[in-house]
Amino acid sequence: MDWREVAVTVSTEGEETVADLFYQLGCSGVSVDDPILLLKYMESGEWDYHDFGEVKCTGTAVVKGYFPEDEELVDKLEKLELGILELLQRFPEWVVQAKGISLKEEDWATAWKAYFKPIRIGEHFLIKPTWESADLLAGDVVLELDPGMAFGTGTHPTTTLCLKTLEQIVKPGQTVFDLGTGSGILAIAAAKLGANVEAVDLDSVAIRVAQENIDLNHVTNKVRVLRGDLGTVLEGQADVVIANIIADVILILLPDLKRLLRPEGEFLASGIIEQRAEEVANGLKSAGLEIVKRVEDSGWILFRARWADGESI
Repeated sequence: MDWREVAVTVSTEGEETVADLFYQLGCSGVSVDDPILLLKYMESGEWDYHDFGEVKCTGTAVVKGYFPEDEELVDKLEKLELGILELLQRFPEWVVQAKGISLKEEDWATAWKAYFKPIRIGEHFLIKPTWESADLLAGDVVLELDPGMAFGTGTHPTTTLCLKTLEQIVKPGQTVFDLGTGSGILAIAAAKLGANVEAVDLDSVAIRVAQENIDLNHVTNKVRVLRGDLGTVLEGQADVVIANIIADVILILLPDLKRLLRPEGEFLASGIIEQRAEEVANGLKSAGLEIVKRVEDSGWILFRARWADGESI
């Protein structure tokens, strides 16, 4: 299958909004080339090795979304164009420019690799691409990853927020549901913290990639991958439910939490841009949840919530 790469150059403050626009259109993969983020990783030493040369801060970032060239492509591109026009009307001071090219599948799958290096997240997680080497430290929990054509390298703030929170709350023997697993990175992380995980996604590519990464990390006995509607293919209840998706899908999922989340369980809602945070917060409260922590990184929000009355059903 051929793929269409659409690259949107946008003022740095609009990076999250454009990325969210791609997610809403069902992109299987989104990458962000942000000079400020590159400099942060390079100067902090989080990337032991890089070959990007001189990186200049231009005040803009390039957000790339990837669409299969199928019968739905024209409709998605039209919706993307409308979304970009709306952004220009709302934020006339932003730079917003879009262009698209067609890619063969093998080019699509490797287009983002130059920006995926080993990186440490939280206290112990080390995310390592399969094609990179890294020096291990005592206590490292290594997440070996090849995202292929599924979203989730661990470097995006939405995933970073989830990983740091999982490290704080997941205990051995717990049950975790990962809704919208993508590359499987959060499911693998929870499994390596000792949990038993059910990982769900609608996308067949994500299911295949997640299973490959689960096998690669030797947690096949701890993680089961399921394809289907995020809230309807699971049975039983979990101690932790993760939804690292987008605001609209999180709001749709909330009614299912009554049967998915144990009375003493915790719900992690991530992938929320700042502009949608209040709406999601109100949705959580209306569903009977109380927010016990709000964490933010680069304009992205994670809500950690529990049942307000201690009862799920």
